[in-house]
Amino acid sequence: MFEMTLPDPGEGLLEAEITQWLVAPGDEVAVNDVVVEIETAKSLVELPAPVAGRVATLHAEVGTVVAVGSAIMTIAEPGDQAAAPSEAEPSEVLQGRVETGDADEPTHAEESAPDEDARPAPQATAAEPAGAMLVGYGAAAGSVARRPRKGVPARPGPETDQVHESYGLDESPAHKVEEVYPTGAVHDEPVEPPLPRPEAGARPGHAVDPVGRPLAKPAVRRLARDLGIDLGEIAGTGPAGIITPHDVAQTAAGAATGRRGDTRIPLRGVRRQMVQAMQASLQVPQASVWVDVDVTETVALIDQLKQRREFAGLRVSPIVVLAKAVCLAMAKHPEVNSSLDLARDEIVVHPDVNLGIAAATRRGLVVPNIKAANDLNLLELAEALNELVSKVREGRITPADAARGTFTITNVGVFGVEGGTPILNPNESAILCLGTFNRRPWVVGEGASERMEIRSVAKLTLTIDHRVLDGEQASRFLADVATILTDPGLSLLF
Repeated sequence: MFEMTLPDPGEGLLEAEITQWLVAPGDEVAVNDVVVEIETAKSLVELPAPVAGRVATLHAEVGTVVAVGSAIMTIAEPGDQAAAPSEAEPSEVLQGRVETGDADEPTHAEESAPDEDARPAPQATAAEPAGAMLVGYGAAAGSVARRPRKGVPARPGPETDQVHESYGLDESPAHKVEEVYPTGAVHDEPVEPPLPRPEAGARPGHAVDPVGRPLAKPAVRRLARDLGIDLGEIAGTGPAGIITPHDVAQTAAGAATGRRGDTRIPLRGVRRQMVQAMQASLQVPQASVWVDVDVTETVALIDQLKQRREFAGLRVSPIVVLAKAVCLAMAKHPEVNSSLDLARDEIVVHPDVNLGIAAATRRGLVVPNIKAANDLNLLELAEALNELVSKVREGRITPADAARGTFTITNVGVFGVEGGTPILNPNESAILCLGTFNRRPWVVGEGASERMEIRSVAKLTLTIDHRVLDGEQASRFLADVATILTDPGLSLLF
């Protein structure tokens, strides 16, 4: 028997939450098959099977927070005595994998494992000898390519959320909210039969078990039956959407008073980390400065870049030019790219601008960053930003992607908002907020040549750690960023 433990998902994290089991007791797994999905404080991570064999036991239910090094699954390797699947009721083990879909699309739980008679035993191959083990868990001969998940239909990436790209701005003068909807990958291989549709009582979007019933434990079903509550009308707030006794009690109370009960959303993973980070940020004295900027020439530059062969296939938006402007101004004002070390009573000025781009998802706020963005030219920045957005959309952000940020850009303009006062990320001394681009009357020229024109205008807001930076430093930095956006040609002076 092989005990699979929770490895360190990266960056010294001490625990993670089990969000999905992709296998059930009795399933056959090969080396590198993805068997479980976990959520850390920074990202979703898929864990592969380190050895080949049959799943004997799952040691943690969906929603359980597990410490690094704890056993999460037992695998019976070839040669071990056949391990009998757990006799626990499926709803107790929570074998189903639950996804949150749109309101008009039913949500399914994963189909339970087929009978053993219908599934051939795995065969040892040259690439996967008996007893093969994933690198990192033990010695293994040769490299093993990751295989598709067993019995899991093609699905969207782990980040099935609708992602509002903080990087992507509509290039039209008045920007609208842009939403990215997940799309499933297309597989040519045959897949197992589709899951049964939820029974009539279950509303679309509610979690169901492998046989199509609302996801709940037997005791909860009895409670609902005694109270005359239809479980199909309840959206569960437990792990993976399971209906809890509290959900049933609230529904019963709401029915008695004619009102709906409150919905409680557990703070876990990324959202819990966001709460903790914002609480920590309250300990920092923060100040904000802002300026309205004529970005008409920036819009014209973007239109020119889109016609360039080098930028073909890339999404070029104002945030690309803003990122470059920040890096150029940072060279003139290096103190902005700093953090405070209270243990040593020192301000640490960082040589590399690890530029964070804030992205809002249903799981919470994530802020991956581009490492050493100040070393990249405009084309390389555009490529890096495109890759970052793709990773957020597909849920491929790793803890390392979100680590060691030194400066952050947040884009509320993508939501049609003119501006805001952003809150600092931990261990950073400044964050810059970009508002939407509006067409408005603007005075141009000087003296006798002054005239009114309709121009593209955006608001920039800079929030600083007032222990590290003062108002003069913040204002000079922001003014230089605004100068570059007003006349990109002046970037040659930086």
